[in-house]
Amino acid sequence: MMAAIDMSTLVAGIGWMLLHFVWQGALIACATGTLLVALRNARPELRYAVACTGLLLCLAWPLAELCLLLSGGRVPAAGGMPFAGALPRAAAADAAGWLAWLQQHLDWIVALWAACVGALGLRMACGLLWIGRVARGDGGDPAWQARLSALAACCGLTRAVRLRIVEGLASPVTAGWWRPVVLVPAALVAGMPPHLLEALLAHELGHIRRHDYLVNLLQNVVETILFYHPAVWWLSRRIRVEREQIADDFAARHLGEPRRLALALSELERLQFSGGHLAQAANGGDLLARIRRLLRPGTQALDWRAVVPVLGLALACAGSAHALANRHALAVDGHGAVRATTPALADFRTCARPAYPQADVAAGHEGTVTLRFLVDDTGAVRTSKVARSSGFPAMDEAAHGAIDKCRFRPALEDGRPVAAWTQVQYVWTLE
Repeated sequence: MMAAIDMSTLVAGIGWMLLHFVWQGALIACATGTLLVALRNARPELRYAVACTGLLLCLAWPLAELCLLLSGGRVPAAGGMPFAGALPRAAAADAAGWLAWLQQHLDWIVALWAACVGALGLRMACGLLWIGRVARGDGGDPAWQARLSALAACCGLTRAVRLRIVEGLASPVTAGWWRPVVLVPAALVAGMPPHLLEALLAHELGHIRRHDYLVNLLQNVVETILFYHPAVWWLSRRIRVEREQIADDFAARHLGEPRRLALALSELERLQFSGGHLAQAANGGDLLARIRRLLRPGTQALDWRAVVPVLGLALACAGSAHALANRHALAVDGHGAVRATTPALADFRTCARPAYPQADVAAGHEGTVTLRFLVDDTGAVRTSKVARSSGFPAMDEAAHGAIDKCRFRPALEDGRPVAAWTQVQYVWTLE
């Protein structure tokens, strides 16, 4: 099936998929944000599942739409949203204008997106190669490897977990799924009390137990593909925050000492600030917030400030949602033609200037006639009618005859030629 898809159709499908995700991502973020606020006092595992579902929808919805477009199916531009046809006539005309501009520049939009995806993908690949090289290196410590293996057995892990000590790392990092490895900064081994470093290792074992490395890889893929939408980055950050809280609970439960992990995080914060690093731990989570949560667990009051970013995102994308919705909502008339699409363009070499009727010249008649006409998918004028008469039938008929001889580049919808109505004015003046 895919072999029969030409490049222009593929580019158009990808382009409209990216543009539609502007409002789709806003809708997903609003729904997810509302659920997270409602679940603010639930277990972090539940909030983590909600955030992961939201991020997965950010990938699944546009991909499903792209598959439908490429298979010849019709996907409503509003994605089933209730305001699909809510724009007034004047606003719809403005929306059609800039949507036509987007249609004409889809090649550049897709090319720029592809270049950014390539750069981010290369960055992710370099990071994975670096982790693989470090994991295969000789940076282990036999004594700490033995302590990590014993701790892993106490935590119920049956797989062997390797330990590597790395220079220049800001905080411990877990990598790998089949053969997991914990990368520990050399500064922590040298400067942190052993019982506190062991608490941090228990936290990393929580990530390994839950296979968080695989989820983090999927996050990176979604961030790479949909990098331009703030909803993706917000959801991804929420996933990392909840993930760190889950790993904190795992470590505190197996250590039996939440205060010990809190002291380890406090010491990690001190060492990071002294080394010039931001206070971020192991791929996500604010250290001070995590320390407060371990020492003073309790219910959270409703903070309306948490809702403001979600509402701001919804308002910022509302205009795009309305305009993109009406790309198809204005679609079909009695002749099977579309109206809100890339307009048909005349080939002026084929358009002759209409002959001024001699009787009207002799009588000194002047006026303006507005014609509406239907250009079919081959670029020919199928029919025309007077939208506004000049007041003189012979001048209106001459305009009809002139437009019927013109050839056009047909209008486009999703990159495909379609029949569409357009209009033109003929101004009759005597010189």
